[in-house]
Amino acid sequence: MWLRPGKTHTCIRICMLARFRMDERHRCVQLSVNPSRGLMDEKFVILVQNAPPDSELTVYALHQCEDGHGWDAFAHYISDATGRVNVSEDCSLGGTYSGIEPMGLLWSLRPVPGSQPGLRLRKKNVQEPMLVTVSVYEGHRKEGFAELVPLASALVERWYMSPGVRRIPVTKNGLTATLFLPPGPGPFPAIMDLWGGGGQLVEYRAALLASHGIAALTIDYLTPMITKETGEMVNLQYFETAYESLQEHPQILGSRIAMLGFSLGTTVTLRMAAYSEVMKLRCVVCISGSHVQPVDKDFEDPLKLIKNAAKIRINEENQEIYRDLVLPITSDPSKKVDVGRLQCPLLLIVGGDDMSWAAQEAANDEMMERAGNSHLLTILSYPEAGHLIEPPYTPHTRASKFRSASASVMVLWGGETLAHSRAQEDSWKKMLLFLRVNLFGGTRPGGMTISYL
Repeated sequence: MWLRPGKTHTCIRICMLARFRMDERHRCVQLSVNPSRGLMDEKFVILVQNAPPDSELTVYALHQCEDGHGWDAFAHYISDATGRVNVSEDCSLGGTYSGIEPMGLLWSLRPVPGSQPGLRLRKKNVQEPMLVTVSVYEGHRKEGFAELVPLASALVERWYMSPGVRRIPVTKNGLTATLFLPPGPGPFPAIMDLWGGGGQLVEYRAALLASHGIAALTIDYLTPMITKETGEMVNLQYFETAYESLQEHPQILGSRIAMLGFSLGTTVTLRMAAYSEVMKLRCVVCISGSHVQPVDKDFEDPLKLIKNAAKIRINEENQEIYRDLVLPITSDPSKKVDVGRLQCPLLLIVGGDDMSWAAQEAANDEMMERAGNSHLLTILSYPEAGHLIEPPYTPHTRASKFRSASASVMVLWGGETLAHSRAQEDSWKKMLLFLRVNLFGGTRPGGMTISYL
């Protein structure tokens, strides 16, 4: 039915008025993140207000990392009768995560669609924050966010270094390391931080530990300057030199030094704790590693640990699986660290779905029990966590490219995203407690209660 001109104009005016009112409502939408500036392991609250009541909304997070790649996450919500969504209290109906997940927009970050495969998100410059733009969109969106205009946005800063933490490069005595000192005059207890087989100087965990009051020395032991100059791997004395540099520092409590190893760093940490006559560690933390290694030789190129190609599995996605390389756990004492020699508390953090290292099986080796020092042992075991157990809210990476000295391969690390993220949050809290008890306490406490989660 055709409308007469007068009715047509009236209809257009009504439509324009309705659209104006809708646009006005949308312009009133508010988005806040509190705190908008905080540490990486600190929770925040995302609040949407003044949205249309009972409306479909998408809350979206976007991070542009230092290597230029984009990472995003999103979740679907329904505003309440007042037009409000509280991400900490309300249930996501879908997206990169579901359910009530206050920090889901961080731990579920993934490379934006179309990115090259095998990316892993790691902070390189800890003196700058990780910037995340949080936005809210009308409707339940799944893609095309770059072409959409958000109803509201907020910029979030997540820091690994709290105000007052000092970053000090260390090159003395052939070391390639960085020392992070907490705010204040000290003296502080300290920890030596060793990462895994990828090499390089990785600083973000040490910076975060210093933000919690523990001086942290992160050490490059695979690709340090001395190795680049001579072509030779460092020896075990390299780690003793690092220990002595901490002992001698005027702002370090020389009798309260711990050691933290991840992956390959675990093999070094356990070996030094058990056999070094120089290093008298207050406590030890090992994440996703094992004590299996030849102990009758000096430190060797880690690629020799994976020379047995027959034990490397490759899945349908052409991802390499290394966990079988040290299985079954040997009974030959010359091929594993005698952890029965340990005289300081040991915390083992392991993932049951670790596809890179048989950390769970190694943790179940009963050497300490047979030696009578199992009272020093604490095990945190997470059945569905993978290999890359990192600080809280670090996005889970199930597989990524791993670059060694000779090649770049795709490696399966394992883990289910939600369970892995839960493990990161829980293990970080318990690790900090373990370190505080053993580094700040007046006595030399033993291990904590063994936990299986």
